[in-house]
Amino acid sequence: MSRQFDYRAMPPHPAAAVFAAMVDADCLRARLAQLGGRNAALLEHEVTADSARFRVRHGLDPSDMPQAVRSFLPPDFVIHRLETWRLGGDGHYTGIADVDGPGTPAAAAGQVGLRDAEPGSELRIRTDVTVKVPLLGGRIEDSVGGQILKLLAAETAFTLEWMNRNA
Repeated sequence: MSRQFDYRAMPPHPAAAVFAAMVDADCLRARLAQLGGRNAALLEHEVTADSARFRVRHGLDPSDMPQAVRSFLPPDFVIHRLETWRLGGDGHYTGIADVDGPGTPAAAAGQVGLRDAEPGSELRIRTDVTVKVPLLGGRIEDSVGGQILKLLAAETAFTLEWMNRNA
């Protein structure tokens, strides 16, 4: 079974500007340098006029994770996240995100949406976290989901700061 987690932010900028920053290679590299942990990297990156696709690697220190999760993580734990976005219409972007933790019983997948909304835009992300561990899976899913929500908030804040610095 999986657990769903919803994230919502209201950036003060139009969706097109937020999208451009979110998929910008320089912004992604800077975000990973600050928030991505050990061995973080932008592994793939492709942006066209109406779509974007990128894969990132985050390095996580198991000691930063809740105790219930630590025993399932290797010491050099990394996650890979693939995001694919497309323009859904004027001021509207949709996409999917897949997160994989190689060597762990955990995975996450999400639907992402960004649209114009007064006075700026609205970013919504719904994430499904699945942990295949008998008896403890639900507890670990809650913990991982909480960590994902914290990361999404930090990434959004970083992107908005980056937009302000690079405007």
